Amino acid sequence: MKQLDRFVSHYVNRVDAKGRVSIPATFRAVLARDGFEGLYVHPSLDAEALDCGGNSLLRQIEGLLDTFSPFSEERDTYSTALLGTSEILKVDSEGRVILTESLKEYAGIAAEVTFVGQGYKFQIWEPSRFRAHLDEARDRVRTLRKQLSDRHAARASPPAAPHGARE
Repeated sequence: MKQLDRFVSHYVNRVDAKGRVSIPATFRAVLARDGFEGLYVHPSLDAEALDCGGNSLLRQIEGLLDTFSPFSEERDTYSTALLGTSEILKVDSEGRVILTESLKEYAGIAAEVTFVGQGYKFQIWEPSRFRAHLDEARDRVRTLRKQLSDRHAARASPPAAPHGARE
């Protein structure tokens, strides 16, 4: 069976008394194949969570930054938010990292975390915040699916005959 090169699924792990948390083995395997030493982490732009990954995440960030003029305000703003607030955490021999106080504070993390796969990256959430986010995401997906279904049905229907027209 081919191993995935993407982060998928979600896992809940405890933060130990020393502030360490174990990265799920499947996520560690993706990081190892990606060739990044450590774990690249920055506060998410869209949620009270942490975006994490390796070289694939950094390539995505660089791709985004490359869409802006090198000395533009937009590029500086994104660079500050994505690179200037980032940290590179050391992964120990048992696959654990120590989340810094600033990262834990941003994401509201205390005793447990939820690791959430998102393809080229994963996020670390405080578990109750993730459950609320997941509920909201499911609701939005249901709404979007209905909108897409309604649009598809409207395109597939023959146009209505003008009022008073004979068949």
